[in-house]
Amino acid sequence: MKPLVVLAVALIVAGAGPGPAAAREDAAAVDLADLLGGGRLKGAALEAAIRTASGHPLGSRENPVRVNRPEGQWAYLGRLRCSDGAPPAYERVGNFGPGVFGSIIDGYQVVCGGEAGPREALIYMDMYHPDYVETSAPPGFTLKARARQP
Repeated sequence: MKPLVVLAVALIVAGAGPGPAAAREDAAAVDLADLLGGGRLKGAALEAAIRTASGHPLGSRENPVRVNRPEGQWAYLGRLRCSDGAPPAYERVGNFGPGVFGSIIDGYQVVCGGEAGPREALIYMDMYHPDYVETSAPPGFTLKARARQP
Protein backbone atom coordinates (compact mmCIF):
# COMPACT_ATOMS: atom_id res chain seq x y z
CA MET A 1 0.00 0.00 0.00
CA LYS A 2 1.32 3.47 -0.80
CA PRO A 3 2.59 5.52 2.18
CA LEU A 4 0.10 8.34 1.62
CA VAL A 5 -2.84 5.92 1.64
CA VAL A 6 -1.50 4.25 4.80
CA LEU A 7 -1.23 7.67 6.46
CA ALA A 8 -4.77 8.65 5.41
CA VAL A 9 -6.19 5.38 6.72
CA ALA A 10 -4.26 5.75 9.99
CA LEU A 11 -5.62 9.28 10.47
CA ILE A 12 -9.17 8.11 9.84
CA VAL A 13 -8.85 5.22 12.28
CA ALA A 14 -7.18 7.42 14.90
CA GLY A 15 -9.79 10.16 14.47
CA ALA A 16 -7.08 12.81 14.12
CA GLY A 17 -7.97 16.42 13.52
CA PRO A 18 -9.98 19.16 15.16
CA GLY A 19 -13.76 19.37 15.54
CA PRO A 20 -16.49 16.88 16.28
CA ALA A 21 -15.75 13.26 15.45
CA ALA A 22 -18.60 13.01 12.91
CA ALA A 23 -17.32 16.04 10.98
CA ARG A 24 -13.78 14.63 11.02
CA GLU A 25 -15.02 11.24 9.74
CA ASP A 26 -17.06 12.86 6.92
CA ALA A 27 -14.15 15.04 5.82
CA ALA A 28 -11.69 12.16 6.05
CA ALA A 29 -13.99 9.91 4.02
CA VAL A 30 -14.28 12.54 1.30
CA ASP A 31 -10.53 13.18 1.29
CA LEU A 32 -9.78 9.44 1.20
CA ALA A 33 -12.29 8.91 -1.62
CA ASP A 34 -10.61 11.68 -3.63
CA LEU A 35 -7.19 10.22 -2.85
CA LEU A 36 -8.16 6.70 -3.86
CA GLY A 37 -9.94 8.01 -6.97
CA GLY A 38 -6.77 9.72 -8.03
CA GLY A 39 -8.55 13.05 -8.48
CA ARG A 40 -10.77 11.85 -11.34
CA LEU A 41 -11.94 14.56 -13.71
CA LYS A 42 -15.61 15.50 -13.47
CA GLY A 43 -18.21 17.33 -15.51
CA ALA A 44 -17.15 19.16 -18.66
CA ALA A 45 -13.46 18.31 -18.13
CA LEU A 46 -14.26 14.58 -18.03
CA GLU A 47 -16.49 14.83 -21.10
CA ALA A 48 -13.71 16.60 -23.02
CA ALA A 49 -11.18 13.94 -21.95
CA ILE A 50 -13.57 11.18 -23.09
CA ARG A 51 -13.97 12.83 -26.50
CA THR A 52 -10.20 13.10 -26.88
CA ALA A 53 -9.63 9.52 -25.68
CA SER A 54 -12.16 8.12 -28.16
CA GLY A 55 -9.66 8.95 -30.93
CA HIS A 56 -7.42 6.18 -29.61
CA PRO A 57 -7.96 2.41 -29.48
CA LEU A 58 -10.07 1.24 -26.54
CA GLY A 59 -7.92 -0.36 -23.87
CA SER A 60 -4.87 1.72 -24.75
CA ARG A 61 -3.17 3.97 -22.21
CA GLU A 62 -4.70 6.94 -24.07
CA ASN A 63 -8.22 5.40 -23.89
CA PRO A 64 -8.46 3.02 -20.93
CA VAL A 65 -11.57 0.90 -20.50
CA ARG A 66 -13.85 2.71 -18.04
CA VAL A 67 -15.35 0.46 -15.34
CA ASN A 68 -16.63 0.59 -11.76
CA ARG A 69 -14.22 -0.70 -9.11
CA PRO A 70 -12.17 -3.91 -9.29
CA GLU A 71 -15.42 -5.86 -9.64
CA GLY A 72 -16.10 -3.91 -12.83
CA GLN A 73 -12.65 -4.80 -14.14
CA TRP A 74 -13.23 -8.49 -13.50
CA ALA A 75 -16.76 -8.40 -14.96
CA TYR A 76 -15.48 -6.69 -18.12
CA LEU A 77 -12.57 -9.11 -18.49
CA GLY A 78 -14.99 -12.00 -17.89
CA ARG A 79 -17.04 -10.82 -20.89
CA LEU A 80 -14.00 -10.32 -23.15
CA ARG A 81 -13.55 -12.91 -25.91
CA CYS A 82 -10.68 -13.85 -28.21
CA SER A 83 -11.14 -14.13 -31.99
CA ASP A 84 -12.28 -17.76 -31.59
CA GLY A 85 -14.95 -16.81 -29.03
CA ALA A 86 -13.05 -18.27 -26.08
CA PRO A 87 -12.37 -16.21 -22.95
CA PRO A 88 -8.75 -15.07 -22.61
CA ALA A 89 -6.54 -15.61 -19.59
CA TYR A 90 -5.68 -12.39 -17.80
CA GLU A 91 -3.56 -11.12 -14.96
CA ARG A 92 -3.24 -7.68 -13.39
CA VAL A 93 0.22 -6.28 -14.09
CA GLY A 94 -0.09 -3.27 -11.78
CA ASN A 95 -1.09 0.36 -11.71
CA PHE A 96 0.35 2.78 -14.20
CA GLY A 97 -0.25 6.09 -12.43
CA PRO A 98 -2.71 8.76 -13.48
CA GLY A 99 -4.46 8.23 -16.79
CA VAL A 100 -6.21 10.59 -19.18
CA PHE A 101 -9.29 10.86 -16.93
CA GLY A 102 -7.21 11.98 -13.95
CA SER A 103 -7.44 8.73 -11.98
CA ILE A 104 -5.07 5.81 -11.51
CA ILE A 105 -5.17 3.23 -14.30
CA ASP A 106 -4.43 -0.48 -14.05
CA GLY A 107 -2.89 -2.71 -16.70
CA TYR A 108 -3.99 -6.28 -17.40
CA GLN A 109 -1.97 -8.74 -19.46
CA VAL A 110 -4.53 -10.58 -21.60
CA VAL A 111 -3.57 -13.77 -23.45
CA CYS A 112 -5.54 -15.80 -25.99
CA GLY A 113 -4.68 -19.49 -26.29
CA GLY A 114 -4.26 -21.75 -29.30
CA GLU A 115 -4.49 -20.07 -32.68
CA ALA A 116 -6.85 -17.37 -31.42
CA GLY A 117 -5.85 -13.77 -31.57
CA PRO A 118 -4.75 -11.46 -30.40
CA ARG A 119 -2.06 -13.62 -28.84
CA GLU A 120 -1.24 -11.13 -26.11
CA ALA A 121 -2.38 -7.61 -25.23
CA LEU A 122 -1.90 -5.14 -22.40
CA ILE A 123 -5.30 -3.63 -21.66
CA TYR A 124 -5.47 -0.50 -19.51
CA MET A 125 -8.49 0.05 -17.29
CA ASP A 126 -9.76 2.98 -15.22
CA MET A 127 -11.95 1.71 -12.38
CA TYR A 128 -13.25 5.07 -11.16
CA HIS A 129 -16.36 5.39 -13.35
CA PRO A 130 -19.31 4.24 -11.20
CA ASP A 131 -22.01 5.29 -13.67
CA TYR A 132 -20.52 3.77 -16.80
CA VAL A 133 -20.59 0.27 -18.32
CA GLU A 134 -18.36 -0.29 -21.37
CA THR A 135 -20.10 -2.03 -24.27
CA SER A 136 -17.20 -2.17 -26.75
CA ALA A 137 -14.10 -4.35 -26.92
CA PRO A 138 -10.45 -3.48 -27.61
CA PRO A 139 -9.19 -4.18 -31.15
CA GLY A 140 -9.02 -7.90 -31.95
CA PHE A 141 -11.47 -8.87 -29.18
CA THR A 142 -15.24 -9.12 -28.92
CA LEU A 143 -17.42 -8.62 -25.88
CA LYS A 144 -20.03 -11.06 -24.66
CA ALA A 145 -23.35 -9.40 -23.85
CA ARG A 146 -24.00 -8.58 -20.21
CA ALA A 147 -26.47 -10.78 -18.36
CA ARG A 148 -29.77 -8.97 -17.89
CA GLN A 149 -30.79 -8.02 -14.39
CA PRO A 150 -34.16 -9.48 -13.27
